[in-house]
Amino acid sequence: MRENFRQELRDLKAEVLLIGRLVVDQTADGVKALVEGDLDLAERVIAADDDIDRRTLAVEEHSLEVIATQFPVARDLRLLHSLTYISMHLERMGDLALNTAKAARRTAGRRGPQTLYDLIQAQGNLVHRVLEATLEALEKNDLELARKLPELDEPIDHLFKQFFRELARLQAEDDIEWASQMVLAARYLERIADNAVDIGERLQYLLTGTFEPIEHQQEAKPSSDANSGAGGQ
Repeated sequence: MRENFRQELRDLKAEVLLIGRLVVDQTADGVKALVEGDLDLAERVIAADDDIDRRTLAVEEHSLEVIATQFPVARDLRLLHSLTYISMHLERMGDLALNTAKAARRTAGRRGPQTLYDLIQAQGNLVHRVLEATLEALEKNDLELARKLPELDEPIDHLFKQFFRELARLQAEDDIEWASQMVLAARYLERIADNAVDIGERLQYLLTGTFEPIEHQQEAKPSSDANSGAGGQ
């Protein structure tokens, strides 16, 4: 009977990881659709979002069922709550990838300065790295990797600021509607990375049993200037 319970926990974690892989693909495809003006790919990303929504709801329902029938305590209960929390963040990330694809649909047939496309692609590449690290930390219960996620997120924030500097160079005759969609897409990518950092924070709680906000960890970490002068299922 207890082995059945352990298998249910493993199955739930595997399903959350699968949702994560779908989000990785959706994010990459959303960026590609926007940068390359691929309307067909954008439509596929939009259509595929329903699957992520269904899977996320199923994880929540399965977790509640396990809690109601198995009465988990301590680490197992923390794992179930954490998997539900993580799946909900992944679903939000999927929605942001969906919004990126919608931006691609709205800008189809129009092109702006290549510099902004290059920045979106660079941002997408960095977001991909953060997402891969997040899933690896979850799969392997890697506490150190979970703690590194804010560091991986920082270059994405810098690129977002650079995006606005480049945007300020647009001429009056440039397509304002196109530019606004690009701004939104850059923001969606930044928010995907922020959600990944939130998942990392939750993973730390899952693995240590204590909650320490990421902001507090960053404040406690020595600055570079100073240096130079789920559960085990």
